[in-house]
Amino acid sequence: MDPNKAPSPCYVVDEGKLELNLITLKKVREATGCKILLALKGFAMWSTFELISKYLDGTTASAVAEARLGREEFGGEVHTYAPAYSERDIEELLPVADHIVFNSLNQFHFFRDRVRKAPRKISIGIRVNPEYSEVATALYNPCAPCSRLGVLASQLKNQDLDGLEGLHFHTMCEQNSDVLERTIPHFEEKFGDLIPKMKWINFGGGHHITRPDYDVDRLCKVINDFRAKHNKPVYLEPGEAIALGTGVLVATVLDIVQNMLPIAILDTSASAHMPDVLEMPYRPEIRDAAKPAEKHFTYRLGGLTCLAGDVIGDYSFDGPLQPGDRLVFEDMAHYTMVKNTTFNGVRLPSIAIWKPKEHRLHVVREFGYEDYRNRLS
Repeated sequence: MDPNKAPSPCYVVDEGKLELNLITLKKVREATGCKILLALKGFAMWSTFELISKYLDGTTASAVAEARLGREEFGGEVHTYAPAYSERDIEELLPVADHIVFNSLNQFHFFRDRVRKAPRKISIGIRVNPEYSEVATALYNPCAPCSRLGVLASQLKNQDLDGLEGLHFHTMCEQNSDVLERTIPHFEEKFGDLIPKMKWINFGGGHHITRPDYDVDRLCKVINDFRAKHNKPVYLEPGEAIALGTGVLVATVLDIVQNMLPIAILDTSASAHMPDVLEMPYRPEIRDAAKPAEKHFTYRLGGLTCLAGDVIGDYSFDGPLQPGDRLVFEDMAHYTMVKNTTFNGVRLPSIAIWKPKEHRLHVVREFGYEDYRNRLS
């Protein structure tokens, strides 16, 4: 794809690369009998759902809006989990959710009867905390000390669990199958007495299944061993793995300023358009760029907002940057569109699909003033 053919800024998802990821996930489903759900918190570009729904079993949502999107645009199973639900949330979830997972016994007991009396069958689960994880970044560690996510095994002893049909745990973030393999024994040790009573087990997300170095065979073995031992259906709910390596963010250099080093101001923003660059934090790859001083011309790349720290990082290039030059940020499909903001009134990036079989760029959506205005009052 020629980046000069895209609007700027613009998220572009490659349909061919997306399908390759889906083929990998389908192989896992077929080899293990597990069900795989798209976690909408990571990737919710619904213009791609017609393709994705051919390969996956459904979606998992973190709020009512995501659950409705899954029901209305994706189909298949709709699972929900949230740290807490309001009464309004539950009423709006009853017509759309197939599984509702609670984060505490308080909420389980408070809403249990309402869910069980719903006109349609909804399976009730609880998220549990195995008190084990290998996540290095504290911000993304769901089992860190004092975590608000999941019920401890000690809190489930001698409790009324009537109506509980499933256990859900999520301990991983961008990790390989060896981490899941080491996690399962902790889950079994803590909650082994409950597993036989359950109708399903959800291994959560954070599985980087489509990463080139991911050990898919080990994942299949872990799932198959668990199913053989416990005879329970298993769910996985990756978000990032669906879109990993499938999309880019095309941006344009607007100006070059000087302050101890040359600084390129772009028409995009770390803060508004790729917030994980600041939150994680991490340094995104840029096509044909390198680390500082590895090439002849080094620049700091700055965003368009007035946030002083809206800086993407320092990069070097073969030639000097000029206003009008296009830059392509790699791997920008996941956790970008779902997390971006209109801070400062900055225009949201357009959304496009590259269709390699047709050698055609399809611009799905462009944003303007109304999108900024209509989210405010």
